Amino acid sequence: MTSARTPRRTGRPGRPGYDLDSLLAVAVKVFNDKGYDGTSMDVLADRLGISKSSIYHHVAGKEELLELALNRALNALFAVTTEAGATEGPSIERLEYLVRRSVEILVAELPYVTLLLRVRGNSAVERRALARRREFDEFVSGLAVAAADEGDLAIGIDPHLLSRLLFGTVNSLIEWYRPRSSGSSTEIADAVVALTFDGLRRT
Repeated sequence: MTSARTPRRTGRPGRPGYDLDSLLAVAVKVFNDKGYDGTSMDVLADRLGISKSSIYHHVAGKEELLELALNRALNALFAVTTEAGATEGPSIERLEYLVRRSVEILVAELPYVTLLLRVRGNSAVERRALARRREFDEFVSGLAVAAADEGDLAIGIDPHLLSRLLFGTVNSLIEWYRPRSSGSSTEIADAVVALTFDGLRRT
């Protein structure tokens, strides 16, 4: 597994009104609302209520904001793959842990994961993000295959298809989950695990 790519810059100390994190949060909301390609620096400056030069004080441009946002989502997901729950014990339990923690990451980092799941590879930054997403998908698929080899999947379940279905379910949360009205991350993770793993485990 390759290491996470470090953004070219991390931003300079913030000016009054916005630091890099708060600027990034607003930029990600605009990217999700208007689409990255449909967002100009003028639009960002208008939404932030600051001049473009104030944005350039923090970053080189909107591409750097995109890279920072995508890496925030990806780094959170990849961090889970190194946790004990995802690296120790039977593969079926590691897979369940990964699904549960991925739900929690999606809820905690909803705007950033939403942006990640919407990129299409139209720029070098997006293509790097898609490559890392594929790497994460391969990790999930590897756990599913190992669970099948260990005899813990119900007979007839294709582990490669399983990994796609599991994370198709997790990723669908971006379409309907709304904070404060859709339940806690624990409640949602419990529901996803119950609906999926209760049926796929070999009994």
